[in-house]
Amino acid sequence: MPPSFTSPEPRWHWRDHRRGDPAEPVVRAWMTDALAVPAEAIELRRDEYGRPRLAGALQGFDVSWSHSGDGLLMALGEGVDVGVDLERARPRPRALELAQRFFHASEHDWLRGLPEPDRSEAFLRLWCAKEAVVKAHGRGIAFGLDKFGLADVDGGLGIAHPHVLLGGPWRVHEWAPRPGYRAALAWRRR
Repeated sequence: MPPSFTSPEPRWHWRDHRRGDPAEPVVRAWMTDALAVPAEAIELRRDEYGRPRLAGALQGFDVSWSHSGDGLLMALGEGVDVGVDLERARPRPRALELAQRFFHASEHDWLRGLPEPDRSEAFLRLWCAKEAVVKAHGRGIAFGLDKFGLADVDGGLGIAHPHVLLGGPWRVHEWAPRPGYRAALAWRRR
């Protein structure tokens, strides 16, 4: 019988991770512990878009991971599509230019109205959340970061301008897992 989570929200876990080291073995080891299953039960395959998918007895679960700097962030959920993104905080001098080119028009307008350093922080928040959503969706950045818009809703980012092909409803959780890093976790029920 496959394992089951008691919480409806995905779990996440941080690991220190050297740049260039493969992440998948670390993710597999974490899933083995988190799900209390033997290593051979972790059937991880890539779909036609390159997204990792769990198969076999664990196909009811979803996994995502992201690494940046010296960190690896992993997420695992049951009965959800899950995506996670991790970014090291650093100045983004071209934030407005990138937002105009790649983000939804409402997001560019929001950023344009902010002073520095608030603009850099907001850009990083948007980038992480948008990437987490498109990872969970399954197409990644190829879906188009401009096709949907996020806005600050009740102190956190939420989808304010949905796209019909994105589906949903989506939940987004954003936080700083370690000093100098920004993260976002996005999920929707299947």
